[in-house]
Amino acid sequence: MRVSTRGDYASRALLSLALHTDDDAGPTSVRDIAERTGLPQPYLEQILQALKGAGLVRSKRGAGGGYTLARAAEHIRLSEIVSAVDGPIALGDFGAPHQDGACDHEGQCVLLAIWLHAGGIMHDLLSAYTLADIAKAAQGLLPWPGAE
Repeated sequence: MRVSTRGDYASRALLSLALHTDDDAGPTSVRDIAERTGLPQPYLEQILQALKGAGLVRSKRGAGGGYTLARAAEHIRLSEIVSAVDGPIALGDFGAPHQDGACDHEGQCVLLAIWLHAGGIMHDLLSAYTLADIAKAAQGLLPWPGAE
């Protein structure tokens, strides 16, 4: 699986919101998120709309408007963020073993089972990290992933 630029940008945008949740109770403008993260504002606006559609952020229009997390950072998993903008986490769209003629060719079924298993591991790995965990690691309060 390859996380797309959209998946990376979405994760960075939500991490920025999580890191600044305690700054004030108001929404954060797209411009402020773009400045803090170095992300291009027009593309970020599209990504935030997708995240809103997935129920991960809320928006407020007008003066003082912007975006806030729709749930506490402890309840938003990295897998949800990536799936919201990239679609289901999988290594490919190969189908499941033993379905719809998926095993018509030599050795194909065992490979399909491996791709399915590996995609499940990737999903589980990304699900293991909450936005709160990532924010704490970014602040030096938790070890970096893989450094445990």
